[in-house]
Amino acid sequence: MVKEFSRTKRVSQQVRKEIALILQREIKDPRIGMVTVSDVEISCDLAHARVYVTFLTIGDQTVKDRLEALNEQAWYVRILLGRVIRLRLTPKIIFVYDPSLTEGMRISNLVSSAVKSDKDRDPKVNGKEE
Repeated sequence: MVKEFSRTKRVSQQVRKEIALILQREIKDPRIGMVTVSDVEISCDLAHARVYVTFLTIGDQTVKDRLEALNEQAWYVRILLGRVIRLRLTPKIIFVYDPSLTEGMRISNLVSSAVKSDKDRDPKVNGKEE
């Protein structure tokens, strides 16, 4: 019988939830700022976790700088995660930037501008026939 959710998927969902709370409540590094955890991929042996994050960029901070600061804090996040989640082995955390949110917004803006330009060009679309 095939399981609907494998153990790695269940653990990755729980790790995602707990890391999001840890980043929100415990990490006070001003270089990181606002972070959103979009996904977590955990290896089959639960030893490594790849955490995909997006940032709310304000000012002159770059994604690269924020990601470096976040990876510097990965050891502390791992310690706090180990206290919350009871596993035999707490996974080693690697933070990775997830560009899907910004790419989705860019594509949405492109579609909106294309629809607007089509409406401006074709009077039949607006319901006005000349």
